[in-house]
Amino acid sequence: MSSLDDYDEFGNYIGADLDSDDEDDAPQNEFLQQPPQAAAPLEGYDEDDPMQASDQNALMEVDEPVHNAVILHEDKQYYPSASDVYGAEVETLVQEEDAQPLTEPIIAPIKVRKWTVEEKDMPETRFDKGFLLNMTTFPDMIRNVAVVGHLHHGKTALMDMLVFETHKLTWDADKPLRYTDVHVLSREREISIKSSPMSLVLSTTAGKSHLVHLIDTPGHVNFMDEVATSMRLADGIVLVVDVVEGLMVGVESVLRHALQEGIKITLVVNKIDRLILELRIKPADAYYKIKHTIEEINTFISSINPDPDMRLSPENGNVAFASTDMSWCFTLRSFAQMYADTYGSLDVGAFADRLWGDIYFNEETRKFTRKPNDPEHNRSFVHFILDPLYKLYSTVLSEETETLKETLHTLGIQLKPIMYKMDVRPLLKAVLDQFFGPATGLVDLIVEHIPSPVENAAAKVEHTYTGPQSSDLAVSMRACDPQGPVMVQVSKLYHTTDAQSFRAFGRVMSGTLRKGMEVKVLGEGYSPEDEEDMMKAVVDDIWISEARYYLPAEEVPAGNLVLLGGVDASIFKTATIAAADHEDDLHIFRPIRHMTESVLKIAIEPIAPSELPKMLSGLRSINKSYPLVTTKVEESGEHVVIGTGELYLDCVMHDLRRLFSEIEIKVSDPVTKFCETVLETSALKCYADTPNKKNKITMIAEPLERGIAEDLERGRVTMRMTPKERGTFFQQKYQWDLLASRSIWAFGPDESGPNILLDDTLPSQIDKKTLGTVKQHIVQGFQWGAREGPLCDEPMRNVKFRLLDASLAQEPIFRGGGQIVPTARRVCYSSFLMATPRLMEPVYYVEVQAPADCISAVYTVLARRRGHVTQDIPKAGSPLYTVKALIPVIDANGFETDLRTATQGQAFCLQVFDHWSIVPGDPTDTSIKLRPLEPASGQALARDLVLKTRRRKGLGDQIAVSKYLDDEFVLALSASGHADLLG
Repeated sequence: MSSLDDYDEFGNYIGADLDSDDEDDAPQNEFLQQPPQAAAPLEGYDEDDPMQASDQNALMEVDEPVHNAVILHEDKQYYPSASDVYGAEVETLVQEEDAQPLTEPIIAPIKVRKWTVEEKDMPETRFDKGFLLNMTTFPDMIRNVAVVGHLHHGKTALMDMLVFETHKLTWDADKPLRYTDVHVLSREREISIKSSPMSLVLSTTAGKSHLVHLIDTPGHVNFMDEVATSMRLADGIVLVVDVVEGLMVGVESVLRHALQEGIKITLVVNKIDRLILELRIKPADAYYKIKHTIEEINTFISSINPDPDMRLSPENGNVAFASTDMSWCFTLRSFAQMYADTYGSLDVGAFADRLWGDIYFNEETRKFTRKPNDPEHNRSFVHFILDPLYKLYSTVLSEETETLKETLHTLGIQLKPIMYKMDVRPLLKAVLDQFFGPATGLVDLIVEHIPSPVENAAAKVEHTYTGPQSSDLAVSMRACDPQGPVMVQVSKLYHTTDAQSFRAFGRVMSGTLRKGMEVKVLGEGYSPEDEEDMMKAVVDDIWISEARYYLPAEEVPAGNLVLLGGVDASIFKTATIAAADHEDDLHIFRPIRHMTESVLKIAIEPIAPSELPKMLSGLRSINKSYPLVTTKVEESGEHVVIGTGELYLDCVMHDLRRLFSEIEIKVSDPVTKFCETVLETSALKCYADTPNKKNKITMIAEPLERGIAEDLERGRVTMRMTPKERGTFFQQKYQWDLLASRSIWAFGPDESGPNILLDDTLPSQIDKKTLGTVKQHIVQGFQWGAREGPLCDEPMRNVKFRLLDASLAQEPIFRGGGQIVPTARRVCYSSFLMATPRLMEPVYYVEVQAPADCISAVYTVLARRRGHVTQDIPKAGSPLYTVKALIPVIDANGFETDLRTATQGQAFCLQVFDHWSIVPGDPTDTSIKLRPLEPASGQALARDLVLKTRRRKGLGDQIAVSKYLDDEFVLALSASGHADLLG
């Protein structure tokens, strides 16, 4: 045992030698090692005893000797090899140098794709979510509403106001909430580019709860397609109009479409506080400005539909006043109710009726009169509503804290002392919140003036369903019957947060849609005769949309708007969903007729050719995501995307590059869609033989009367009408003779196309029965020709083709589609080229808002781009002028940037497709010489545009009729001295 004396001061051992094992002391040769001695058998060990044998084995295992063999340096293994670690089966690769840059992690992290703003958890609401889902079963208490209006008139802010009322969120004075703007681009650009549905439980002034399915829509004219898809599902619209700007181009388009769709209109006159804070006009003048704005809208409505029931007026209860920025909104009735709550006994209805129009309040007699006592006397609206509002604003903005406290106390508004130290904007918001309370007036307006799904079901089905109205299915939908067969009208697709799939947004028209249900998805091309565009799918999920979050539902009955998961695979734009077991006569809901047209075109290709499949997949998603975008492949192989305008295509390209394909894409300069038309009747009857020389078709082409093309496109006359109805329409409106109006065979290039094919043959000259057997083939040839005209492969417009004669083979085998279709197309082309062909280009209607001193600059910029002003008028009650102009789409690229530069950013413009106009010049005139890199002018423009388009599409420069005529016809023409007609 060692003591402390055995150690020095440094702790080293200095004591006696320690006992050590003999084994350790045995000298060991460093280089040589003796083989271990065999262990001697243990004393008393019996080999035949199994127990002892196992003990011996255990001892043998424990005493396994240690190898001290010498291992050369190069053979030493310090680390295990790859095969030791991973096993012999795993292929391992050793690289001498880095294959990845330092910026790239060796193991890439999982990429989270997030392209929409979503709530992390379900936010806290002031209504019970279970209550909302329960309310879906009471269609009488439901309203389907689209919130529409012009750009920046306050639609999204109106939704925010309702969101603050129903959700426990904090208001930020510096940053608007924009709750329904969920797309990343909407947030960046501060402009709605997608419609966004949101369902809320809102209560009226009387305290009765209703489930309101609201759809917030974009205001920019480029995104009018989103508005049309929302209005298709809604029973009414809340039109939000800026009181200062009034009736603008966006409002006009929306109103026109609402009247066409037959849905109810209500009005919210927004931004009333601009009259107080910006224009600073007197309350009496503010009344005139508000009245003027409402009358402007009424005048426009009556110009389309003179029905007095359509009139919007505050005393009718279908107009509300608001400042969505400050989150208040009232109607005359809700304001009268505030007086009743304060002053007790008051007939709210009678008082509200006296708050608008030329009615004055005499303070001495305390009576209402039609005539003022003196010229200074104010109307009752000014006296009871605007004066208090003006005073409230000016008090909060200008009074000292103590005075303000007293004033607010008299109004019964109690604020915490710390709130008086806030900035003016949050203080004003707090005061107005207490003064106005929740926007029950707006809910009254919606509930009373927009019909419930049950009330409006019949009108909706009549307007949108293509099947017979007497069928059991239609009867069930007209009754909005939750027990009937399931029918859902899908009008829009929304991509998921990761943009990998889509949710279908639709309205349950009849029956009860359940989760896990098998359904038939009918596309736009479906008909009972042609069931190709049909697919079976299972409804994986059902949600009630809340813009930034979704409420999952197990089942949703008729009358509601829902989001569906799992059915999007075969849907492109719109669809009809029916129960899988419904075998009766199924028809689809009519595809949406949009209020604008896609006319701006760009060609695209991936920078890396190997990424073409990715781009094509992205284009399919783009097609689903944007209702009015069209994509096609030209004969030259270039991929073309067609949209409504520059901003629209910019958003489409952002989504294509980032959301849907994640590749780099090259984009051509924008060009436009053209149309081809004729000015005169064909100079000669044009005929063509079929390739087997056994049939001959003769036609002529002539221009259609003005207005027919627009009527066809708007669906005022369709092939679904009976020949008698169609005949009556053309006879009465365009004075066609009865025979011609009843012998319309088809419209082209599709059923609402702006061209007509007429059968002008006489029964005395031709066997109508034989002609009937090839009718479908001739129609196909005509529609093919109308889709790709002979000038530059663009669609025809405004052309009437008359079939004059057809000599047909007796044997059906000789007059099949293969013979007739291409021949009919050839005859269409030759008769078209013989009828003075012309090129048509799209024209934008431009609305510019600018101060008076910028107007001359607007004129100058327009003149440089072949544009011209149609009207410039001052905007009543504001310092702005509104300039209305027309500009060809091909010259409108970059116009907005040009305009802002020329006016130092003071002018703001919006461009929307207006009409088609004939390009000056003859496109077939070969005598016109075009010089490269020089802009064509005057009469050479049409030729220039046609040749450039043909070259871009890989077509030859020659446009000759002789290409489409038979040889003997060409020879006969040359002999008769009409060779100049051949071009």
